[in-house]
Amino acid sequence: MPYYENVFIARQDISSAQVEAITEEMAEIITEDGGTIARREYWGLKSLAYRMKKNRKGHFVLFNMDASIDAIREMERQMGLHEDVLRFITLRTDELPEDPSVMMASRSERGGRYGRDRDRGRGEQRKEEASEPTAEPAEKSVEPAGEAP
Repeated sequence: MPYYENVFIARQDISSAQVEAITEEMAEIITEDGGTIARREYWGLKSLAYRMKKNRKGHFVLFNMDASIDAIREMERQMGLHEDVLRFITLRTDELPEDPSVMMASRSERGGRYGRDRDRGRGEQRKEEASEPTAEPAEKSVEPAGEAP
């Protein structure tokens, strides 16, 4: 059977227990048809890029599964009918990933916002600027006022 990855977004005003119930319901559809759920991740309540059905936030859930296309179609049909599911997407993948998803990896494992090399240049520049000698301003000659040559 081919491998699939599914992410769905549930409404913001339902509880985590209700999200877990939706997750169990969708997993049951897959397993009844002979498929297996390799990984199930709850990413939490996240802000959406734009409003969806009057919601600014949503509960995100990821499935990695090995299932038949009929089971996937039935799961997608049920997600479309479920009033608490805002959006979903299912993608076919070549293999099941071994490591945790990017959303579940800690910030240090992901490399942070800009990666590790971004900060290093600034400190070195400051050290170089401090070691360069600064030119002192030239002295101005002041002539007394009153007598002009």
